[in-house]
Amino acid sequence: MEKILNYLWRLWFVILLIPTTLIFGFFAYLFSFSAKTFSLCYVFIRLWCLTLFYGMGFRFELDNTASKRLSPDTSYIFISNHTSVMDIMLMCILHPHHPICFVGKKELVKIPIFGGIYKRICVMVDRSSLKSRMEVYRRCSEKIKEGQNIVIFPEGGVPDEEIDLASFKDGAFSLSSQYQVPIAVYTFVGLKKMFPFSYDKGYPGRVKVILNDILTPHENKDVLKNMAFELISDTIIKKK
Repeated sequence: MEKILNYLWRLWFVILLIPTTLIFGFFAYLFSFSAKTFSLCYVFIRLWCLTLFYGMGFRFELDNTASKRLSPDTSYIFISNHTSVMDIMLMCILHPHHPICFVGKKELVKIPIFGGIYKRICVMVDRSSLKSRMEVYRRCSEKIKEGQNIVIFPEGGVPDEEIDLASFKDGAFSLSSQYQVPIAVYTFVGLKKMFPFSYDKGYPGRVKVILNDILTPHENKDVLKNMAFELISDTIIKKK
């Protein structure tokens, strides 16, 4: 019975996903062609995220333990552990005043309809190509100059269910060091079990979100990477 309810719940996600992607995606796409109108584009991206997140029965509780506050006049690199597809929605919901650009896999462009929108509003990376990975830094720096903020999940993907936190890749930290952009470090607790990639598992509920800290850019990317990993890892252990 539990599996049947989970399948029905996932079916409800698809029912929500298709019309909201078509409606909000159309307007997001329309306003994505100019840096001057990206703030309008982001309004529709957030509406899409809000509808899916709350429509699936999720809520969140934010615990801000950072020594600083996010400034509306500063661009950031936002990072967190990657636990679920809902991480994407949550990142947008958390930042109404910081328009977001995601760095994501090039393969997602192949998804019908969504792929065209994704191509317009995200920086795509082909991880098998060194040229593509280097191009990401240039594209991200352009987005930052336009007033956008970059989201990177440093694990490079959602790790297997039994892995709490996979090792971090350099991208977010190299970008911070190279362009002197502060990193806001988040930990998401609960979504890995609440909305996993297994369709017969999961449940609605309240997600714990911790803003661990805002890291000042450092010339050594490894220092930043180690600090961020320890912050998230320690939080996951404490909140288990």
